[in-house]
Amino acid sequence: MGGLREVVEPFVVSGPAGVAIRTRIKQLTPEDEKVLRLVGAHLSALASKDLKARCVDGLEHSTETWAARKRALTLVASSRWAGAITKASHDQWALARRGQLAHIQSLEAGVATIADRLAQPVGQKGSKNTPGGYRSRQEWFAKSRRLHVLQDRLERARSDRQAGSVHVVRGGKQLARTRHHLQAAQLTEAGWRERWECERWFLQADGESGKRYGNETLRVTPEGRLSIKLPAPLKDLANAPHGRYVLTGTVRFTHRGTEWADRIEVNRAVAYRIHYDTGRNRWYVTAAWQSPPTRIIALDAVLADGVIAVDTNADHLAAWRLDVHGNPVGNPRRFFYDLSGSTAGHRDAQVRHALTRLLHWAKGCGVAAIAVEDLDFTAEKTREKHGRRKRFRQLISGMPTGRLRARLSSMADAIGIAIIAVDPAYTSKWGAQYWQKPLTSKDRTTTRHDAAAVAIGRRALGHRIRLGAPPSGSWGRTTPPPPHRSDAVGHRTVQAPSGVPGREGPRPHIPGPRTRSAGAGCGANVGNQNAQHRSGRSADHGSWQQDSLPLSL
Repeated sequence: MGGLREVVEPFVVSGPAGVAIRTRIKQLTPEDEKVLRLVGAHLSALASKDLKARCVDGLEHSTETWAARKRALTLVASSRWAGAITKASHDQWALARRGQLAHIQSLEAGVATIADRLAQPVGQKGSKNTPGGYRSRQEWFAKSRRLHVLQDRLERARSDRQAGSVHVVRGGKQLARTRHHLQAAQLTEAGWRERWECERWFLQADGESGKRYGNETLRVTPEGRLSIKLPAPLKDLANAPHGRYVLTGTVRFTHRGTEWADRIEVNRAVAYRIHYDTGRNRWYVTAAWQSPPTRIIALDAVLADGVIAVDTNADHLAAWRLDVHGNPVGNPRRFFYDLSGSTAGHRDAQVRHALTRLLHWAKGCGVAAIAVEDLDFTAEKTREKHGRRKRFRQLISGMPTGRLRARLSSMADAIGIAIIAVDPAYTSKWGAQYWQKPLTSKDRTTTRHDAAAVAIGRRALGHRIRLGAPPSGSWGRTTPPPPHRSDAVGHRTVQAPSGVPGREGPRPHIPGPRTRSAGAGCGANVGNQNAQHRSGRSADHGSWQQDSLPLSL
């Protein structure tokens, strides 16, 4: 197996660590909406100032500075709102640091690739794993300029990371850039401003176990009544004791509503977030909580009834069921989705619908495991690695690997199906080479994606993907010798190993007549013309002699 990449063993993916459900807040009065807007705008200003202070602290952040920020916010809000705001600021800074590190790694990879290609002669062809030189002097010159640009960006990013400086936009960088392209986004300035303010509102609070209904700041009763702990400057708007405002609108969780009700009945922590959808003119509330870690079942146990293998593509999932021996059962299935929509909600709904059909099919087959590739295209989508192959970069960028992995693990855990992650090395190549043609018939057309699904399933089950591999450790199929060296029909496909004695010797001589190898006039009974056979011709071999029957009987 020299020259092949080392394949990682398949493993069972752990279940989701939390649950989040969302529902609409119905029957809100104008007074309720006014209170929500005032509270969201007031806390938004406080959250922006606190995030700025956290970014200024940088690496000098400590428990004392955190406590000082929280005391300052308590005077203009409340202790609970201050805790929620400071925690959100700290989480946002940590997320920005992780994104900054990923950006630095991407820049380093781009700089290394361009420098390597610039060092090669113009027109130098590359190998399978390493790119060659650039095609023309013009492209070489353009890439040399881009190298200096990337080096400057990398130097600035490294300096920011060493200083602990991050760049964060509350409300989202994409929405902030949309302000300069209102016509392309089909938005007016007033519409963009409303959407911008709504995205920046701060109406969220973590839960606390032991408190009434699991949250003291944003509370939802089992009857669906939502109440808010008002900040200090807005306590005049309270309509309930202890500075609370109870909304007229009601909340009802349909999805996992029983699980949510069981938690709040025993006062277990539940986090809530209220947000406003400007496109639909609706208010929503999201409830989230941590779920206990799912017990991971042994790999052999979940594969006892076979597996359904899935190959992820840009527009569909190619799936095939395999038995415990690695043999495909039935016909392949394809679950299509359309990711060309402009909104993230549409794309997420398409993926969720495809996964729902896949899980229903798996449940109907009685299979307890689904095998998928452990894909990560972070390093494959770089512009510098693939150069002119723009369509290929768009193809792998369009594959919803991260969204699909998160959705599939959470949805499968809810119905008791295990997800097995498989190393994606060579699955598409070997599947097309060894499984596409044998599984194609006049009644069934097997695509290379279906064949890749078979390869994924066999790797999950612990079987070889490549056919004809001898047990001595050779991973490839041995090509039979040409017809002029051996039998043209029915010859073996695997040659004898090099250690077998006499592997290159002649065939052993078998005594007795040979029915196929003896030529005309060379048989044992060639001189006996009395042994007639059918049309009067002599029989060559004694074993086939038959006396003629007398006609007088």
